[in-house]
Amino acid sequence: MSVLSIIRDCLDALLHPSARYDALTRARHRAFMAPRLLGSLALLAAFPVFLAMRGAPTALEVAAFAWLIAPILLSWFLSRTGRYEGAHVLSSLALAGFVMVVAAATGGIESFAAVWLIVIPLEAALSASRRVVAFSFALAMSCAALLIVLGHYHMLPVPDLGTALRGALTGFGVVSAIFYAAGLAFGAESLARTTVSLLYVEEDRYRLLARNMSDMISRHSRNGAVQFVSPAAETMVGAPVARLLGHGLFDRVHVADRPAYLTALSDAARGGEARSVEFRLRRDAVRGQNQPADFIWVEMRCRPLEQASGEAEVVAVMRDVTDRKVQEEALELARIAAEQADASKTRFLATMSHELRTPLNAIIGFSEMIVQEDVLMIDAARRKEYAQLINDSGQHLLSVVNGILDMSKMETGNFEISPEPFAPRAALLNCCNLLALKARESGVDLVTRAPEDLPVMNGDPRAFKQIALNLVANAIKFTERGGSVTVSAVVEGSRLMLRVADTGVGIAADDLKRIGDPFFQAGKTYQRKHEGTGLGLSIVKGLVGLHNGEINVQSKVGEGTTVTVALPLSFTPQAREPSSNIATLKPALRSGLQDQAHQVKKSA
Repeated sequence: MSVLSIIRDCLDALLHPSARYDALTRARHRAFMAPRLLGSLALLAAFPVFLAMRGAPTALEVAAFAWLIAPILLSWFLSRTGRYEGAHVLSSLALAGFVMVVAAATGGIESFAAVWLIVIPLEAALSASRRVVAFSFALAMSCAALLIVLGHYHMLPVPDLGTALRGALTGFGVVSAIFYAAGLAFGAESLARTTVSLLYVEEDRYRLLARNMSDMISRHSRNGAVQFVSPAAETMVGAPVARLLGHGLFDRVHVADRPAYLTALSDAARGGEARSVEFRLRRDAVRGQNQPADFIWVEMRCRPLEQASGEAEVVAVMRDVTDRKVQEEALELARIAAEQADASKTRFLATMSHELRTPLNAIIGFSEMIVQEDVLMIDAARRKEYAQLINDSGQHLLSVVNGILDMSKMETGNFEISPEPFAPRAALLNCCNLLALKARESGVDLVTRAPEDLPVMNGDPRAFKQIALNLVANAIKFTERGGSVTVSAVVEGSRLMLRVADTGVGIAADDLKRIGDPFFQAGKTYQRKHEGTGLGLSIVKGLVGLHNGEINVQSKVGEGTTVTVALPLSFTPQAREPSSNIATLKPALRSGLQDQAHQVKKSA
């Protein structure tokens, strides 16, 4: 370890705690204490040698050596209090007092010590305080003026010095002052070098932070022109920094968001408060990746930047919030899905109450009448009629429950598909024949167009019949008397296209988007003219999905509806997850079934 390192460690141990954590303050305190401690200790060590060579000292010499204790006391004061400016003020007073005593005893303003008055403001310059420099200047001028006045009125003792001694003392005073001033100059240069190195360190530190920050930092003029952009811009927008200067960044802002972008910058520059805004920013495609240019969401926080020139500038920090926006959109979609699920529960209660209560009331009522046939004098014909009504009501109730159970099975993924070869033409004609009577009673013309050369397809024949029955039954139900329903089947490529077209009431465009949702019925629920649970098309949609098919609904109000189902001719079953839109309705479906079961038990 070198001597300088030992001295530096000793000085650092004497520093006040407030100066240990700032490099510039630490350097200033060290520069103040080092020359005073080392110089005083060296001169005090030389005092015995001086006595041995000089003999008995004079009173002035004793005072001069006694003054050497003052720098040590000043260093102690700075070490204990940390008051840098106060230490410089005391140092100026101590030096001025010593110069005044020596000058007064050796000729006043003409003394060799008077030249040291120049050193007082020079030493104060190291304090980096205008107040200390001004005080030191005033103190030196006051001391000089006092010496001149005292000398003018002959109030100072006349020194008994020879010409040779006077010249020697004058030379000593000038040379010693020059050396002390040189030491001050070296100290000032050392502090300046330390300050510059610290500035470079801080600049490198901030540059390192700017390069490694994921947020983009920019400086803007009041009109939005970019004057500086951090290197993070290249990662965020995929463009060099040079292309973003000026109005390059503004050109990348989405056209619809540019007014908000400029307003935020202008308000921050004019109002003096921080502003925040979100906007879309065009990002270039990344080199080496086949990704087109797209827009990202950016959150910009801007605040005014104080300038000595008075020109308003704004510093902005931009952060990519695209992921947060995506999450917000996902939450919004989830909220909409939850509202739809809640609405589905409401529709379930509204539609199922009538569909379940009506047949149950008929079953209970007519069965009670049969039980009391002796009292009511019911004959055999009337008993048979009541039994038929009970059977019809039970069949209707069974169909409703079967629809709910089928929907529940498809929701949980437990609906079993048993594919086998079958003739779609025969199955389709069978379904139309079953519904022909219903069509005649409703005054609807049912037309079937199924060519005889339809090939055999592989699928679940029960599911195919259920699809056809539900579609045709719906078409007949919603077609007014005198209308027609056309059922056709053709082969297109590797798929069978089943179309059911009617000339009925049609479906509104808003309702068309939700056709196929469980328990959804077009039109207002409490104003509907037709019975039903709203599960028919939902079951069709689920069965078609289980067959890897597609369903398309086209309709206009007052002109009719066309439902097209595309089923593969050769179906191979595979594991499938429940449909997401059905999965979102699971809580509503389960809650609705429980509430309805409670209501059925209560009314029974």
